[in-house]
Amino acid sequence: MSLEAILPPERALFAVPGGSKKRVLEFFSTFIAQNIPSLDSQEVFGRLIGREKLGSTGIGNGVAIPHARDPHCKSPIAGFLKLQEAISFDAIDGEPVDLIFILLVPEAADETHLTLLAQVASLMNDADTRMRLRKSESQSQLYETLIDAIHDIEQTSHEKDR
Repeated sequence: MSLEAILPPERALFAVPGGSKKRVLEFFSTFIAQNIPSLDSQEVFGRLIGREKLGSTGIGNGVAIPHARDPHCKSPIAGFLKLQEAISFDAIDGEPVDLIFILLVPEAADETHLTLLAQVASLMNDADTRMRLRKSESQSQLYETLIDAIHDIEQTSHEKDR
């Protein structure tokens, strides 16, 4: 399963108000529940916050990858948020976060979950990708940049497999 397949253009959100980790996760939970009726915003939020309590998903370089399993999630779901201003996210490097890639997966999606997390981490660990995402000036430009970077990561992965 590719990231592109689970991240439609309407889930690449540009200039999202930040405030706090809790506020951003609440925003996403409400947004995703409005778009996918089988999901409950309070349950999504509770699962994302529960995962954060186990350890921050702030991976450094201004990036966080909140993720959770949800029993009402039929297939993996992704969302990407570019915040208006960076927020504290208890990241491993102590730096504030402004790029957030969120993953929700079905309760039993063990291998899929780990594969998608690895793809997101690879994508967001690339300094050039982060720079281009931060320079995006519209939602469409943000999405195009994400998809281009996903294609680059997938191509690199296929070349390594040969």
